[in-house]
Amino acid sequence: MAQMVPAVYVFGDSLVDVGNNNYLPLSIAKANHRHYGVDFLNQKPTGRFSNGKNAADFIGEKLGLATSPPYLSLISKGNKNENNVSFMNGVSFASAGAGIFDGTDQRYRQSLPLGKQLEYYSNVYEELTREVGASALQKHLSKSIFVVIIGSNDLFGYFESSELRKKNTPQEYVDSMLFSLKLQLQRLYDNGGRKFEIAGVGVIGCCPAFRLKNQTECVVETNYWSVQYNKGLQSMLKEWQSENEGIIYSYFDTYATMSDLIQNPTVHGFTDAKAACCGLGELNARAPCLPVSNLCPTRQYHVFWDQYHPTEAASRIFVDRIFDGPSTYTSPINMRQLVAA
Repeated sequence: MAQMVPAVYVFGDSLVDVGNNNYLPLSIAKANHRHYGVDFLNQKPTGRFSNGKNAADFIGEKLGLATSPPYLSLISKGNKNENNVSFMNGVSFASAGAGIFDGTDQRYRQSLPLGKQLEYYSNVYEELTREVGASALQKHLSKSIFVVIIGSNDLFGYFESSELRKKNTPQEYVDSMLFSLKLQLQRLYDNGGRKFEIAGVGVIGCCPAFRLKNQTECVVETNYWSVQYNKGLQSMLKEWQSENEGIIYSYFDTYATMSDLIQNPTVHGFTDAKAACCGLGELNARAPCLPVSNLCPTRQYHVFWDQYHPTEAASRIFVDRIFDGPSTYTSPINMRQLVAA
């Protein structure tokens, strides 16, 4: 397939992590064991929180590009290719457990929060400036796509922490998430980003881990604040665009897409939109996906792969909509239009 853009630079959490966390020695948020990757090339775990490909892979495919490699793999000592690694072809900074806030990763002990991902990106930016010069780099980056998929872990963190809930009302917390995200997006803009694909958070209260706590029903309060965050995100993006010249973005309504899969599973070829495919106990959600966990035989019929993450089949639908989605799911434009803009 023809390459549609020069590169994709990916920022975010486990929905798009393609292996950065494998390089973090202390992290317990790792998908480097079975049954992760059971449907991936050679049935090998790769650090993707999926049975196969995740959204980052499908975005690459749509754009005619190889998946952007994990930054930490490119700079790791074991990488013999040291001098030859080009960040020009795209890089992924995404890290499982990452949030907009730095403190989010306490539950997983180690991840690259968004601030750290941005710090690594500015290293890349400086290195590329030396390599190709400022004006060639600006031209390259202005046509590249910057994907930002983050926020779920901040909300998980809030609803699972009595301490955070004592400190902030949910509204205050959501507002500070948005304030912080806007500053981070501005850093990307200041370092050359012009075209952005930004996703809202999904139906967090319906993932198997949350249903388990609520007699298998979705947790309404968590979903309510996911919706509030997404509304705030959309107005923040409009405001941010109006303050800077040349920003073009596509917002993806992960929540609406996920709701559609959960409410109308059979329309999309799914038979189970509640339980995890890999796990233990009720809804397969009492334990993470571990080598000892149950593995469902028909992954393609499940919306959820583990306690929190979509299957490859669900991720493919997400990206089909990100790319060609009608305005129900993408606004003000979809990714295909973002590329052409």
